[in-house]
Amino acid sequence: MRLFPVTAAALLASVVDASTLQPPLLPLIVRNPYLSTWLQNAREEPWSKWPMFWTGAEVGFGVLASLPDSNQVFPLLGRPHDSLDGDDDYTIAYPIYKGATYDASTTNLTYSIRAPDKHTEAKDVEITLSFLSPITPTSTLRQTIPAAYLSIHVEGTFDVNIYVDINGQWVSGKRESLIEWALFQHVEPGATDRLKTWQVKRQVEQIFTETNDQPEWGQLHFTGPSEARWESGASSQLRQRFARTGTLQNEVDGNFRGVMDEEPVFAFSKSFKLANSSTAASTVSSSVLFTIAHIQDPVTQYASARGLTFMRPLWKSWFPQESKLIQFHYGDFAMASSLASNYSEQLRVDAYQSGSTNYVDIVALSARQVMGATSFSGTKEDPLLFLKEISSNGNCQTVDVIFPAFPFFLYTQPRWLAYLLEPLLEHQLSGQYPNKYSMHDLGSHFPNLTGHADGRDEYMPVEECGDMLIMGLALVNSLSYNSDAEAQSIWSVTGNDVSYDDETGKAFALTRTGSRDGIEHIDEAWGGRAKGADQAKKWLEGSYELWKQWTGYLVEDALEPHNQLCTDDFAGWLPLQTNLALKGIVGIKAFSEMADLMDRPGDAKHYRNISETYIKKWQEYAISRDGTHAKLAYDWYGSWTTLYSLYADAVLCFHPTITNSSSMSEHKEYASPNGPAQKPLAKHKPSSGRKPITQDFIPDHIYNLQSDWYSSVMQKYGLPLDSRHLYTKSDWEFEAAAVANKKVRSEILDKVALWLNQTVTDRPFTDLYVTEGDGGWPGPHFFARPVVGGHFAFLTLERACGGGGGRRE
Repeated sequence: MRLFPVTAAALLASVVDASTLQPPLLPLIVRNPYLSTWLQNAREEPWSKWPMFWTGAEVGFGVLASLPDSNQVFPLLGRPHDSLDGDDDYTIAYPIYKGATYDASTTNLTYSIRAPDKHTEAKDVEITLSFLSPITPTSTLRQTIPAAYLSIHVEGTFDVNIYVDINGQWVSGKRESLIEWALFQHVEPGATDRLKTWQVKRQVEQIFTETNDQPEWGQLHFTGPSEARWESGASSQLRQRFARTGTLQNEVDGNFRGVMDEEPVFAFSKSFKLANSSTAASTVSSSVLFTIAHIQDPVTQYASARGLTFMRPLWKSWFPQESKLIQFHYGDFAMASSLASNYSEQLRVDAYQSGSTNYVDIVALSARQVMGATSFSGTKEDPLLFLKEISSNGNCQTVDVIFPAFPFFLYTQPRWLAYLLEPLLEHQLSGQYPNKYSMHDLGSHFPNLTGHADGRDEYMPVEECGDMLIMGLALVNSLSYNSDAEAQSIWSVTGNDVSYDDETGKAFALTRTGSRDGIEHIDEAWGGRAKGADQAKKWLEGSYELWKQWTGYLVEDALEPHNQLCTDDFAGWLPLQTNLALKGIVGIKAFSEMADLMDRPGDAKHYRNISETYIKKWQEYAISRDGTHAKLAYDWYGSWTTLYSLYADAVLCFHPTITNSSSMSEHKEYASPNGPAQKPLAKHKPSSGRKPITQDFIPDHIYNLQSDWYSSVMQKYGLPLDSRHLYTKSDWEFEAAAVANKKVRSEILDKVALWLNQTVTDRPFTDLYVTEGDGGWPGPHFFARPVVGGHFAFLTLERACGGGGGRRE
């Protein structure tokens, strides 16, 4: 894949026609659990409400435009015009809002402002606010940076002024918190741009503390170019001054105070002299770039193998000083835009081919939300990715939240999935968790990953063991390919294909980034060929006994699960859950493949035999008496369930009928020039060292009967989770649809798209909603959660198994 730098204008063009769905909210600045700002009421004008933190709490983020030729001031974002009074020196007017467009990394809001009366023949000036939170799967370094871009583009023939301000709500969830601020000018030798940065923080930071999920530690950095005017002070004072004069006074208010005590804001303004062209009719284009960063050090505390550890951000491995990070990030806009555009465009193409224009928008809206729940930490030698279970309870590194999100990571960048699993493996290998099954999470509330030494985390033993084993083998599979075309993620092979270096002692170190097409800091290629097999074995060898321990638990309890929770814990405890049992059985099968890779033939044969015995028994217990569908629980006659665990079977290549059909005949016989086919002397093994899978683990008729059943129980807004309620989970809908027939797949996709356009939910993309009525909340309010990574299920399956994951007809 070739990477091309793009201009800011090209970035705007790439998303101009990209959006057809109108969700209730849109992402603006979304990078991690604490830098997560969204456009409220996205179906209305952007000045109808303030932007919000993902919880729904308002965030001070205002944009105004003014025309010096008419003394008019226009709100563009937020409610800054509430601070403007009836001054005779200016008039409040409203632009024409032309709507929002978006892709996986960018949200653009576009406006037009009519020409003043004195410019009788002038066209409207067009203004676009472009918010870029770049997803850069080829450059993990860039993805680690807790910062995003706001570029403002203007085009017209008359002058316009732009004003942007932020307030202290970015650094505290308490209105009364005392904050302090300063303006820092970047004048270090060698700097290409003399930047100005507002630095805002609490006077007394409370490390690892939240108020209503907002952080009480960390520093906001709001950066603009050298030519921008700047000022801090009371919000009403600055906004009124800009409305009157079109500029700011380059002054710092030295009176530190509370967040909403004469609300201090930190502002930039920029004047665009568009009328200074050689001909009056000539349209002039210009832009200005701002960046917003929220820097925390440390980012979490984590019960690692060496004990409770304050974890620094991963970006510090490259930028020991915050000022260097800010400078790099600001100057890297073109490169970050290029990489983000590359990802967004390929995602658009893949999603359109896989589904429809609706699917393009659904995965585009999901991508930033997934990454917005994560925070990179560790070192180059040992990178880690921490995750917050946003909105549902705040747990840290929740296994059954990572699991529904993992299709996104497999499609986008499998190494990030490895970084997510590593904290869970390290902690449990260190002996800090007492149970023989996998832990549910690493801490009851982010950012405190302190573990559960008492073993009393949420009780989902079969769920978590099955999830870990499925994700573990999926990660191994992503390393196992013989050509770039067969790779699970096309971005994972973009970097230099260097040989595996075992010197670090870590399988997935990030120590050898390089350059590609003039862009620096590109990750080395992920796995592949002999290197991938070596990496997979290195990763598994240190944790093999832990994987085996979890498998042993599943042998005891997966076939007939006792009364327990599954990932859908809001539905309550239930014994003999059909879908849960299937997940556990697939997990046992997954471990047999790991054992095969590790040349443990005894284990491989033992657990493969168990899984094959269990799957036959499961069919006897799970399917309704009339043979039309799977029951919710073995003993719940008349019930039904969405059997989304079929997806794990398919994505792990256990179902060659749909994922790698060519392997059904491959290696069965060898051609002989004379006479009948000749059998090989030894069983063939592919380059990974594992035996090829040539028979369906779960019979194909199970897939077919479930697919047919879904059509009969579909509702207005999609496929309900099971027979108990009319609510659904969108992540499981997409996993079920990915292995359903074409008609059901399209039906689910279209119904989710209809819901997204019509739902009354007023938070970032919820994964739990009612499939009838107004498509609202069913009781639990789930939103902004990373589980929407499950929406990538179609794309991930199609690239699984060497790219042979075909769609069912």
